[in-house]
Amino acid sequence: MAVLNTTFEGSRAVELTTRSIRLVAVCDCGPRIAFFGAPGGDNLLLWAPGKYTRGDWDLRGGHRVWMTRPGADESEDAYAPDNEHGELETREFGFRIIGAPDPVRRIRRGIDVRAVEDDRLHVDNFIMNTGDMLTSCGVWAITCTVPLPGTSYAFTVGDGSGWDSFSMVFFKEWAGHHGRYDDPQLSFRNDLLVVNPAGNENKRMLQSRLGIAAMSDPARDLTFAKRVAYRPGACYPLGCNMAFYIGPDNFMVELETMGPENTLRPGESSHNVETWLLRRGPLPLEDSRCLIELF
Repeated sequence: MAVLNTTFEGSRAVELTTRSIRLVAVCDCGPRIAFFGAPGGDNLLLWAPGKYTRGDWDLRGGHRVWMTRPGADESEDAYAPDNEHGELETREFGFRIIGAPDPVRRIRRGIDVRAVEDDRLHVDNFIMNTGDMLTSCGVWAITCTVPLPGTSYAFTVGDGSGWDSFSMVFFKEWAGHHGRYDDPQLSFRNDLLVVNPAGNENKRMLQSRLGIAAMSDPARDLTFAKRVAYRPGACYPLGCNMAFYIGPDNFMVELETMGPENTLRPGESSHNVETWLLRRGPLPLEDSRCLIELF
């Protein structure tokens, strides 16, 4: 395992590698994870700085830390530019990057990545209140993946209890974008929601008590999965702790986890901790057992 200072497409960066994983995060914006995949393999993440913008805000792609607002989870200030340099700290098994202070909201976004096994990472997405006033937020962690023909995605739903249930939020129109309720890209396999992206834009939010999302990629012979803890009784955006977005023409599929929304006093921070796993071979997405066994 190695952690090295490097550059990535002209940006100051840090690279973490194990026998199974290569990850590169850039320090000139964000923070953002710009590359994730197998050593010697291609990037599972979209990375296209300057291509998808909204004013001064640049999607870029990769994996980013975003902030939700109670009652307005995707608000205008969520699109505040994060184009400044961050602070990097490396350590034996990982690194930490803290973004520049937001001059209006007085928050700093950060990401702490640590290798815990050869095929898995501890990814702590966090927000710090650096001002002297209160702020309210939730931590939203968004991973922009690039599907290839045959790539499927799955999300665990329910928890196997006697009163098993889950909640889902459907979107038909949002911020000038359009989806559909009766989307053939989505189907259910008992306790899995399965997404087979066919290039039609859509998004969903859902409650996942087991908190597992996976990308099964036969073309790359890989499975990428991430897991997040669910906190019963916590205030999640619209009651949901996961979401996904299918981009037009499959230019990306976002795997999203959302932490509970709360109030931060000066100096306090909020965390949304994920476990990332990368394995050889695609998964048969028949039920939740195939995802649970990964972890």
